[in-house]
Amino acid sequence: MAMGTKGGTVKAASGFSALDDAQALRKAMKGLGTDEDAIISVLAYRNIAQRQEIRSAYKSTIGRDLIDDLKSELSGNFEKVIVGMMMPTVQYDVKELNRAMKGAGTDEGCLIEILASRSTDEIRRIKETYQRQYGRSLEDDIRSDTSFMFQRVLVSLSTGGRDEGNHLDDGLMRQDAKDLYEAGEQKWGTDEVKFLTVLCARNRNHLLHVFDEYKRISQKDIEQSIKSETSGSFEDALLAIVKCMRNKPAYFAERLYKSMKGLGTDDDTLIRVMVSRAEIDMLDIRAHFKRIYGKSLHSFIKGDTSGDYRKVLLILCGGDDD
Repeated sequence: MAMGTKGGTVKAASGFSALDDAQALRKAMKGLGTDEDAIISVLAYRNIAQRQEIRSAYKSTIGRDLIDDLKSELSGNFEKVIVGMMMPTVQYDVKELNRAMKGAGTDEGCLIEILASRSTDEIRRIKETYQRQYGRSLEDDIRSDTSFMFQRVLVSLSTGGRDEGNHLDDGLMRQDAKDLYEAGEQKWGTDEVKFLTVLCARNRNHLLHVFDEYKRISQKDIEQSIKSETSGSFEDALLAIVKCMRNKPAYFAERLYKSMKGLGTDDDTLIRVMVSRAEIDMLDIRAHFKRIYGKSLHSFIKGDTSGDYRKVLLILCGGDDD
């Protein structure tokens, strides 16, 4: 990324002993009642790699699976966030994608968020893991769970075919901008396929130039055009791609804001973003949140959650910056 990044809030703990942590966790869950604070003080202060080592040590010294034990001892959102933190990144994405599609109703927002924001390499690993874990391809599940142009944009993203280079071909860039303009603004009824071709395949550098050129020829920002030309989940997906290309941490800041504003909290989204970005760009997300919404992410989480669940999220958020 061109922007200076601050990185994540969760770092590897120094003087770490997987063995000691495993014993401490067992003690926190043995007998009557669970010592939630003890669980938090271990798991919230370790990074993903260390948590995997703890899980191995737990199995080899205690002969039980740590995730199974956590699931049987904890409940609700606290369980969701702790179990999420215990999973390797790709595995967590795979579980979330599957959750978004199984049962009645689809969590479109989750599908869009993961598929629009992960790198080509991550998408490839997600596809392999998904197939291995569920015996079905991610693409088949997307097809059976979604329809029309929304299905097509998700299938496009799930192939992981985006060019990851930095190359900019001026001619192609101008052509892309012109194609998008003619497909959207100039026509009644949008030639949606053009949007897929450009937005799902080109590299980031190329797309940022396409967006600038688009604005020059249409006098409108590409996001405005997408909003006026498309609707529903298809619109959400195209907007997510544009936002992730422009500024991924700002996109996640918006996801967090929307999960907490208004009545009721979208806990699934809140947990997924906090857990999956904690080691990557949470400090950047926090900075953008403050800049865009004028209040700290910390204060939002504080006002919107409670109990042990809140404690963990605030640690993942990395303290207060109000």
